[in-house]
Amino acid sequence: MPYYVFKVSPFARLEKLAEFAAFPAASNHAKALRAAHASEEGQRIRVMFADNQQEAEDLLCQIREARPAGDD
Repeated sequence: MPYYVFKVSPFARLEKLAEFAAFPAASNHAKALRAAHASEEGQRIRVMFADNQQEAEDLLCQIREARPAGDD
């Protein structure tokens, strides 16, 4: 399964920036983009692991519950 790099803008607007076969390459690319676009407020760079682009977009749009507070 490939790793997808997305730019996530407000209101769940997604833009696929890249696709990689291995996590290290995807992670390095995402880190470089975050550093280059650090001043852009309200936008995030995310890496998703999924069977296809549509599944990756669906996963990015899902609302996740916060972890319970406790002893970390």
